[in-house]
Formats: sequence, C-alpha cells, structure tokens
Amino acid sequence: MGEYKGTAGELIYEYTLQFTGVVEYGASANAVFSGQVRPPAEGARFDVHFAGPITGPKLKGTVKGVDYLHIRADGRCQLNIRAEITTEDGKKIALAADGIAIPEQGSPIFQLRENVTLTTNHPEYSWLNAIQVWAPGTVDVSSGVIQIKGYAA
Repeated sequence: MGEYKGTAGELIYEYTLQFTGVVEYGASANAVFSGQVRPPAEGARFDVHFAGPITGPKLKGTVKGVDYLHIRADGRCQLNIRAEITTEDGKKIALAADGIAIPEQGSPIFQLRENVTLTTNHPEYSWLNAIQVWAPGTVDVSSGVIQIKGYAA
C-alpha cells in the first residue's frame, strides 16, 4: 500500500504558503531582504515561520514550519527548513530541506531551489521515505508568499 511506483520528475505536491512571523537576530529582515543594507560580516540569521495548504496529486493537507535562513556576507541565502505536513486524513509527515534562495535584481522575488526529504511512519505514506524531492519555486519577501512545486528526483 505504501510503495511508490511513480517516476522521476513526477509532481508530488505544490503549495502556496504565507509568512506567519520572522525572528530577527540583530539585523532587519526587511532591510536585508530588500537590499537596502548588506548582511553583516558574520551573515544575517532569520527564522522565517510559514504555514498554508499543500495540494497535488500525491499529498494534500496543510504544512507549517520554519526556515532557519542564513544570508551570508557575500549575499548567498542558505535555506535550512524544518516543517510538518498534516495530510487530509490527519497523518503527519516530517519535511526537512536545504537549498538556496537567489534574489532577482531589483525585485522582492527570490528564486528557491530546495532539496527535500520527507519521512513518516504511516504505512500509507511510507513510499515518501524512499524518494528525494526537488522543489523549485519563488518567495516574494514583500508579501511573504512562498510558492513551491515538489517533484520526485
């Protein structure tokens, strides 16, 4: 029942999430995100909390979590995401991802490239434990909207 019989490149999920809070550690997220100030020499750290619906042919429900974002002094934005997916039938799936956010020049949009691992002990979703997910998308830091599509890698 939990065995995956799909193919690489198959859409697993997509979501549109909203920032629900940002924890700052001395640097202003708005100033750094907008490019008004450069990250300090040690980099800037922000905890970006998010939540919203997850849809797609393989997963439906809600997701909430946090990106422990580190923006290096050279401008590289490193993602460190931990989240929980709650499926429509009430099952929990852990989401762990790393990757990068690439700012678009003169825009509040960042291109996202995420490498995602999903894990669960629910037999009907155990097929997720055996796959890797590649998840490109965008985040609009001015509106706090994150859009991602997750594909079997």
